[in-house]
Amino acid sequence: MQIWITIVHAVQLLSALVMIGLVLVQHGKGADMGASFGSGASGSLFGATGSANFLSRSTAVCAAVFFACTLALAFMSSSTSMRNVGGGSVLDQPAPAANAASAAVPLPGAIPGAVPALPAASGAAAIPAK
Repeated sequence: MQIWITIVHAVQLLSALVMIGLVLVQHGKGADMGASFGSGASGSLFGATGSANFLSRSTAVCAAVFFACTLALAFMSSSTSMRNVGGGSVLDQPAPAANAASAAVPLPGAIPGAVPALPAASGAAAIPAK
């Protein structure tokens, strides 16, 4: 099962990177408007109209692969967590009990947030305060 999750992660990462590249290569809808007034060349590698169709279809295919990988990862993750927990939600599980040592009870008259002074060890010289 772990090998499938790794493969799907790799395919999802590659499709995301290809999709980012395809979106960056495409020109916006306003780019043809400037070319019609003579400010730039409207031709491209695939022709004036072929580039939009090829690049937009490639982007749609990459988006479909990305969404399919996302759904597959969500399905594999939920089926793995259901097997480990035994089904149910995280909210259905009881909260872990706190240790008595970790629950510090403040002393009467103590300042909240202050660090309590440690008693001097026997035989150790006390360091005078400056």
